[in-house]
Amino acid sequence: MGSKQSFKIRVVNLANRAEAWRAMKSVGADDSGCRIMAPKAVFRTVKICGLNPVQATIIKQEMLAKGGDAAVSRGVVNHSVRETDVLLMGTLRQYDELSAKLRMQPFGLARLGEELRRVLENVEGRRAYRLNCRGRELTIGERTLVMGVLNVTPDSFSDTVRYETVEAAKARALEMVAQGADIIDVGGESTRPGHTPVGEEEELRRVLPVLEAIIPLVPTPVSIDTTKAGVAKAALAAGAHIVNDQWALVDPGMAPLVTSQKAPVILMYNQKGTEYTDLIQDMISYFQERIAHALAAGVAVESIIIDPGFGFGKTPEQNIQVMRHLEEFGSLGFPVLVGTSRKSFIGYALDLPVTERLEGTAASVAVAIMKGADIVRVHDVQEMVRVARMTDALVRRQNIEDRI
Repeated sequence: MGSKQSFKIRVVNLANRAEAWRAMKSVGADDSGCRIMAPKAVFRTVKICGLNPVQATIIKQEMLAKGGDAAVSRGVVNHSVRETDVLLMGTLRQYDELSAKLRMQPFGLARLGEELRRVLENVEGRRAYRLNCRGRELTIGERTLVMGVLNVTPDSFSDTVRYETVEAAKARALEMVAQGADIIDVGGESTRPGHTPVGEEEELRRVLPVLEAIIPLVPTPVSIDTTKAGVAKAALAAGAHIVNDQWALVDPGMAPLVTSQKAPVILMYNQKGTEYTDLIQDMISYFQERIAHALAAGVAVESIIIDPGFGFGKTPEQNIQVMRHLEEFGSLGFPVLVGTSRKSFIGYALDLPVTERLEGTAASVAVAIMKGADIVRVHDVQEMVRVARMTDALVRRQNIEDRI
């Protein structure tokens, strides 16, 4: 009798069309076969919220006809509910066909079909591009960028060393650049829990001398971390390159300002309190509204960066949940900045004071990069640059291929 054949079987995880294409090429498939089969090899689960029963019924029928599936509220059948969410399950090929069919439908489904196509394209990933920061450039998407925090406040929750003097701030800015920082983020108002808000005049007194001192010295873009249009205006006049707004252009003067000054802007998620209907969906809806506000004011689409706002308007458990679902923010199609450095949810998880959260920060930075973060905002620049570079080597395929 012949020897018994030994089979080698494994499950292959394919995140997008490009990975599916490479997997098929590895078994010898030709290019035409890869082109046809790659969309069939990637499975997505998509949630659409707030549809009426007619819309939901059509979407479900069309998805089933394409070989996929859809979950809707039981009340859709007899119209006993006014609206429902829909959970779609299928391959990229099935979504391509569904999107094309919906774009021919009435009841507002044509626009939904186009939006579905756009969201799925966003998840496939963006090409690297150069972001013009008012004369200085950043390349987004090639590797993870590191933003170094330079707080010039007397009451920051996380800095063990204060940089209240201009000389101390200059020295730290130069040190962070030498350690590999791609951006220096200057802030003059503490955002720690229970902080005392400061007025515009005091915030300007803190940040302007530092900005005027460091901008000519460092080669990297410098961002101003503020929620006040008056502070941002003075900072940009002093040469700042980016506006980092923790309230996402709520100040009515902020959107026209960043538009007129052609400044990239970071829109951070924030709210008062920690109540949510659906944490991730509520956050994505917030970003959609704030992005629409920015675009309507004339902010260039390529100048927008989003920040989920770890530590803001969320409990420790909610911060951890956001990290677990961070890749879902990629559906918005904008670069994602993550600021977990020394945050209280790390202290909550490890039961450690702010001075002992380096390792916890490193873990959160690595996971954030694996889940799609483009920029990480950190205090410990040297250590987190190393974490970012190592994580990039593990998860950014192009980074590896460039080195081989």
